Amino acid sequence: MSIQLLTIYHSSFEMKIAEFSVNNPQFTFIVFCFVMALGLGSMFNMPRAEDPKFAPPGYNIVVVYPGAGPAEIEDKITDKLESRLSALENIDRMRSLSFNGISVLTMEFKHGEDADKKYEEVVREVNAARAELPQDIYRLQIQKFSSSDVSILQGAIVSENASWADLRREAERLEEALEKIPGIKAADTWGFPKREVRIALNLPKMAAENVPASRVLGALQSENISIPGGSVSVGDRTFNVETSGDYQSIEEVRNTLINGQNGRVLYLRDLAKVDWAYEENRHLARVNGTRCVWVTARMKDEQNIFEVGKSVNSKVAAWRVDLPKSMDYTKVFDQNDSVSKRLTRFAKDFGIAILLVLLTLLPLGWRAALVVMVSIPLSIAIGLFALDQLGYSLNQLSIVGLIIALGILVDDSIVVVENIERWLREGHSRRDAAILATKQIGLAVLGCTATLVLAFLPLVFLPEASGDFIRSLPLAVVLCVLASLFVSLTIVPFLSSRVLSEHHDPRGNIFLRGLKWLISGTYARLLHKALDWPKTTMLVAAVIFFGVLGLAGKAGFAVFPASERPMFYIDIEAAAGTNLEQTNRITQMVDSVLNEYVAPEFRAQHLLPDSLEPVSKYKEGKARITWYATNVGRGNPRIYYNVIREVEAFDYGQIFVQLQEKTPPPVKIALIDELREKFKNVPGAVINVKDFEQGPPIEAPIAIHTFGENLDTLRGIALRVENLLAETEGTIYIDNPIATVKTDLQIKINKDKAATMGIPVAEIDRMVRLAIAGLNLGAFTAEADGEDYNLTVTVPKSGANTTLDALQNLYINNIPGTAIPLSQVAEVVFKPSPNYIQHYNKERFTGVTAFVKSGFLAAELNRDLGKKMAEMKMPEGYSYRMAGEVESAERSFSGLGPIILLTIFGLLAVLILEFKTFKSTIIVLSVIPLGIIGAILILLATGYPFSFTVVVGLIALMGIEVKNSILLVDFTNQLRAEGRALDEAIQEAGEIRFVPILLTSLTAIGGLTPIAVEENPLYSPLAYVLIGGLISSTLLSRIVTPVLYKLLSPRVV
Repeated sequence: MSIQLLTIYHSSFEMKIAEFSVNNPQFTFIVFCFVMALGLGSMFNMPRAEDPKFAPPGYNIVVVYPGAGPAEIEDKITDKLESRLSALENIDRMRSLSFNGISVLTMEFKHGEDADKKYEEVVREVNAARAELPQDIYRLQIQKFSSSDVSILQGAIVSENASWADLRREAERLEEALEKIPGIKAADTWGFPKREVRIALNLPKMAAENVPASRVLGALQSENISIPGGSVSVGDRTFNVETSGDYQSIEEVRNTLINGQNGRVLYLRDLAKVDWAYEENRHLARVNGTRCVWVTARMKDEQNIFEVGKSVNSKVAAWRVDLPKSMDYTKVFDQNDSVSKRLTRFAKDFGIAILLVLLTLLPLGWRAALVVMVSIPLSIAIGLFALDQLGYSLNQLSIVGLIIALGILVDDSIVVVENIERWLREGHSRRDAAILATKQIGLAVLGCTATLVLAFLPLVFLPEASGDFIRSLPLAVVLCVLASLFVSLTIVPFLSSRVLSEHHDPRGNIFLRGLKWLISGTYARLLHKALDWPKTTMLVAAVIFFGVLGLAGKAGFAVFPASERPMFYIDIEAAAGTNLEQTNRITQMVDSVLNEYVAPEFRAQHLLPDSLEPVSKYKEGKARITWYATNVGRGNPRIYYNVIREVEAFDYGQIFVQLQEKTPPPVKIALIDELREKFKNVPGAVINVKDFEQGPPIEAPIAIHTFGENLDTLRGIALRVENLLAETEGTIYIDNPIATVKTDLQIKINKDKAATMGIPVAEIDRMVRLAIAGLNLGAFTAEADGEDYNLTVTVPKSGANTTLDALQNLYINNIPGTAIPLSQVAEVVFKPSPNYIQHYNKERFTGVTAFVKSGFLAAELNRDLGKKMAEMKMPEGYSYRMAGEVESAERSFSGLGPIILLTIFGLLAVLILEFKTFKSTIIVLSVIPLGIIGAILILLATGYPFSFTVVVGLIALMGIEVKNSILLVDFTNQLRAEGRALDEAIQEAGEIRFVPILLTSLTAIGGLTPIAVEENPLYSPLAYVLIGGLISSTLLSRIVTPVLYKLLSPRVV
């Protein structure tokens, strides 16, 4: 009884809402205008970005401590930070890397944790640990994982002869201008050494004057402090008293008083050379082989990149007016241009999709097609408004979601309009046809929409970073589909009652007559035969399904595809311990090779003063380079959301390469393969040419981690793993970071002798550091230019770089103050040292990684390697774990199991609620395997592997297929309830419902086609899966579903 009441309530509600819309045209028109206004307002005001905004609760803590080896970095910095930070709650994983002069600690908290709150906790613990860290660390930085940390601009100030000081001045002038833009989060400058005040101690003279270094250091530190004098009262007023304060010029530094022997007054200039100098250069930058410095800008969240980009271009143009003639500026990377071109392409796809959808509506007639087409802007307007209110931006994935929705959201309207047209052909008035037809089909439309929402809604709640990344796509579809339900039950009946013609040819227009003739001539006869042989029909369908399912493995599997953008990057890793000059020579060799591929418009002669920004588009042939941004000593500034490599190391370089606009992905891959071949045997370096990848960041597609405490044992295991990877066909760029042991110098102190002479060991360590890396005693602000300059105390050097000569004539003062040569208490010896020391959750490990050659799939290689690793015997206390793409897949798909179950049981609940029987539910769900047939076949035909987005497409396909099946089963039940015989009802329902089902499938295919043919590796496979599945399910289910209906013969409730 309650079910009957529920059905009556639904029918009554649908009838009332349709009747209200038809009977109140002015109110409905106002609602129409209001919805369009909301959508237009959102469309113009929504934030725009290239990629979705997401901020996982993850952080990098980078500590730079020049001159320290990996073991010292681990002991003095990494272990202490890990000890503090590991006490925080809900840590997912903690990784660290200790190598020459740098500690990088990466913390990731469990998904769903508040990123801002966890950031505050990390900052608090790091600040608490500062007291335990060396006092003279060069830099400590906490980097927050955020999409807003990607640079939207990378500009180069180019000059071969300008001084570093002049380049820095212009770079900082542009930096200040950009930071005044409200939408800019921060601007940064890169690629030049900073100017400093270098205090080179004359140790022999200090020894002669019996002045210990500690006295000089103390005098400098005490003089460079501003101590407030307090306040005094004068009459009725209070005045603050300012003291002399810290240094304001280099002359004041030179005149620092030093207490000499027997009360003698000395000045710093008597004991040291105090002069301007440049710190040791740690980062060299070039653009297309020409010396430059970088200026980058990062945009705040919730901003419109077009508006921010316009302001950036305006500021840059104003800044260039005063740029010296010896310099030029070139825009190497501009995300604003990239987003503009991408959105323009999407707008074109959108237009093509609308045209294709319009063509599929021709059988309905131009009036009915007009009514259906009106539902498109209305549904999208509501969807855009809802997206905007939920805080999402217009980006590549949300727009793809809108285009996918375009082919689906008209389904409800098509079904309603087609039914209204059918009632009109039967002689009813426009008003009665609009109300009664909507009432008849309303419950089925509601069920169809519910199944679509259930198919996409679980994807909205995918966990981990992959879920955050893709969420705007399914959400756009869900919101637009829900909007289409509202439109189909209100606006569509209202417009139909005003626009559709009452005078109809009962046979329909020429297109509909042709379609019906085709149905009666082919489909009707085929269906009749299938109903005569139901078991044979089901057997044939089962054979087709399992036969195609057996081919699925040939498609392969990849978690996330490579990026389609016309750019890639080159990592250059010189032999461990290589200095910056040698790494630079290797990088210049790579530059010379890349220069051969530069498009004519971007040759070096265009980097002259007043040059215009060149433009070059791909036409045919090989890929051509526009810009290549070379970095020596560190990675390129971050310009891609999942590449975060800005680590400083003298033996490392990175080149960011951009190609001509519209360079097809296969052409880009061909160039990458060609360069890999050229760089595979470079002496003293490993040069890796890598494509940008989609999805969460991973260290490499193939990665095997081995765990244990002893580095020598780990090295032996890693060597075996490295050999295993080398023997595996399809691997490239195999990297074993601890394969070799570098040699360092150790100051071996004779502690007994030092104690006898009264020399503290800590004093020896400090003087050695002073001589080699220098001691930073803070900074002062120069009164002349307002700039901050570091005070660095060291010994005399020829240039910025330190040589072994720095240890010659080095004196150490004992407690009484006597200067003693270092050679009397210590000797310099060679000592083996590891290249890297890595930790995973505080446990030592090492990772051997590899990339994959073109034509191979990482998933297949990982599967084979996993089997071989399982057979490898490990020493006691040592273990291994497959990482890389295997770990990424585990994380990305970890939430898919419950989501698939939720989708299936959600569909079951909706279907049982609608049909009241399990048999009808099984009949409707039988369409799912039929869609999988087409999905697999189209993947094999296009060459795309199964991937995360393909799985997303398959889940969405379930809802779209079931929707069409509901229409058929629901109408069959209605005919049987009216008294038709079983076979007659099945045959009639199949023929009558074939037209709306075919039209809804064709509109969905039309909307998806522009996305599919774009050949974007991220979302084209998703579109192809939906297209293939719709084709196979539309054709096969029109036979299989009626036949299964006959076999099961569900009762009509």
